[in-house]
Amino acid sequence: HVQLVESGGGSVQAGGSLRLSCATSGNPYPYSPYCMAWFRQAPGKERAGVARLTSDGTTRYADPVKGRFTISKDNAKNTLYLTMSSLKPEDTAVYYCAAVVCGTWYARYWGQGTQVTVS
Repeated sequence: HVQLVESGGGSVQAGGSLRLSCATSGNPYPYSPYCMAWFRQAPGKERAGVARLTSDGTTRYADPVKGRFTISKDNAKNTLYLTMSSLKPEDTAVYYCAAVVCGTWYARYWGQGTQVTVS
């Protein structure tokens, strides 16, 4: 069973940076059938994919965050990261870590979410 726990959210001024972390268990590299991704859900909007890793380690980003966000993972620490820079008020959302079917945005497991507020 995959478990995901996010941390690192908070409040930041526009133009600032934050790094989110997601501690994972039950999803050991390189045996896991899942890839990792970040999603976000803004108030009144549907949850949407932000960034994901592919099975060969390459990355995919949603257009609104390209060039500003970076997804990465530390396999030794079983931790996924989302480094966010040049933050905008429209980045305000609850951010979720997810284990997805590789090559898709289809999430099989979710973390509990962490709030990011940009003012």
